Amino acid sequence: MSSIRNFCIIAHIDHGKSTLADRFLETTNTVEERKMSDQLLDQMELEQERGITIKLQPVRMEHKNHTLNLIDTPGHVDFTYEVSRSLAAVEGAILLVDASQGVQAQTIGNLYLAIEQDLTIIPVLNKIDLPNADVEKVSEEIIHLLGCKREDILACSGKTGEGVPELLDAVIERIPPPDVETKKENPFRALIFDSYYDDYRGVVAAIRVIDGCIKKGDKVTFMGTKSTAEVLDTGFFSPSLETTPTQDNGQIGYLITGLKAITEVRVGDTVTHTKTPAAEPLPGYKEAKPMVFAGIFPKEGDDYSSLREAMDKLKLNDAALMYEPEHSQALGIGFRCGFLGMLHLDIFQERLKREFGLHIVVTVPSVAYDVLKTNGDELIVKSPQDLPEPPQIESMKEPWMNVDIIMPDNFIGNVMGLVSDRKGRYITTEYLSAGSQKRAMVKYEMPLASLITDFYDKLKTVTSGYGSMNYELKNYEKTDVVRLDVLVAEEKVESLSTLVWRDSAFSIGKKIVESLKDSLPRQQFAVKIQAAIGGKIVAGDRLSAMRKDVTAKLYGGDVTRKRKLLEKQKKGKKKMMALGKGKVDIPTEAYMAVLKR
Repeated sequence: MSSIRNFCIIAHIDHGKSTLADRFLETTNTVEERKMSDQLLDQMELEQERGITIKLQPVRMEHKNHTLNLIDTPGHVDFTYEVSRSLAAVEGAILLVDASQGVQAQTIGNLYLAIEQDLTIIPVLNKIDLPNADVEKVSEEIIHLLGCKREDILACSGKTGEGVPELLDAVIERIPPPDVETKKENPFRALIFDSYYDDYRGVVAAIRVIDGCIKKGDKVTFMGTKSTAEVLDTGFFSPSLETTPTQDNGQIGYLITGLKAITEVRVGDTVTHTKTPAAEPLPGYKEAKPMVFAGIFPKEGDDYSSLREAMDKLKLNDAALMYEPEHSQALGIGFRCGFLGMLHLDIFQERLKREFGLHIVVTVPSVAYDVLKTNGDELIVKSPQDLPEPPQIESMKEPWMNVDIIMPDNFIGNVMGLVSDRKGRYITTEYLSAGSQKRAMVKYEMPLASLITDFYDKLKTVTSGYGSMNYELKNYEKTDVVRLDVLVAEEKVESLSTLVWRDSAFSIGKKIVESLKDSLPRQQFAVKIQAAIGGKIVAGDRLSAMRKDVTAKLYGGDVTRKRKLLEKQKKGKKKMMALGKGKVDIPTEAYMAVLKR
């Protein structure tokens, strides 16, 4: 029987996955004590700073003569795609639940993904060292969710290391080993579940070997892209790259072919030998469906090619990112990008700035609408600029989502109020636990447009931080949407145009005008800020001029001298007003303020 075990850790955001992974590395002596640091597998500066996992990270450990391949996964709903890719490469999953917070929405979302892949699930309670940990109550929630026995649930603390060796033993006992013997003779096949770009070695692909084996010097073919290459190096992650002469079936490791063309190595593709290729590729996983679309433009026009290069490299590392070139009259050439959510967009923007030193302008995010024109043409509108003129539109449809929200039952009223403001439709309520501190899961249907901007932040506010949510696409439904334009100093700011429901255009316009008034720097002249639908102004305000103290240089003397200077300034201001308007440069902070409204 094989001594390999492949597993991943799945959980809601902030339930302690990366901390538990640190204890695994310590317990199995994979990393020397002097090299150990907190959240060791979160290797991105951004991950450590925000304390969240963004990228899946594989690592190999040895425990009691067994090889354990672990993949640490993210927990936030915007990175579910990373989780589904990890699950395709393993046989089992540790379902981690915070003993002080209980089962959350993303716990259930990730669990369903694991059950779809037919994985063995080990339920584990984490953070049992916390004074407010309620082991009994949370165990009941897990039993209710999984239908398992009380003795199947393990308890540990990722912080103190209590219960971690027993958990590693349970991984060896309960998770089935890969079928090594029968697949040894098959032609080589491996699934690429992740990749990143190295400036010196080209594309580094993370693979799970399913059939046969691979060694240095072999010629391989990528079945999806049909490109061929020679294996320059292969090995495993510990978490740094460790070279091995061969990569046998059942193992998780990496493959370096020296390919520099980023498009040739795709996540989800199958690698096979060029001489004796496999008959058919492995079933990939479903393509990520972007939910939120935003325009990304370089602040400086000549940064376009470096932006393109940077996005190609990020695409390797973030397979859920979709983009296509876009041209805007005001902002020049850039890209229309698809993201899985607002956090995904925020992280992407931050990575462009830090890893590549690029400054960008982001247009207001929108969702994809299906538009049927009066001449019978159908088109998908991803940006406000693509929306046809009102007389040409026959009908429009927008995406609706199934939303699960979990919270203590005393917050149900607040959540219902929030969702009904956002055009949500109530479906059912289920209770996850009994007793005085009951926790409820409320199911809703909601339009995606009302989820993407600040719904998650508002949910946290109305539930005092206890609420969590998970969502997936339901279908498309009819809607009435118009384009809301923003004018600053009577100039249309194309990147601030948004698609809004006709009945809420006035209130949204007012909010945008208010947030711009707060975040725009003052100019030497009064600036008009307006929101308009077509030629009709629906909201407006004025940012008063900056007042320069022209009398500051006077030191006493007659009042007429003071008046003379003020009169002179008045004339100058009048002249400025006569010229009409100045050019207002809108800073990135103002864009972000409008995005968050």
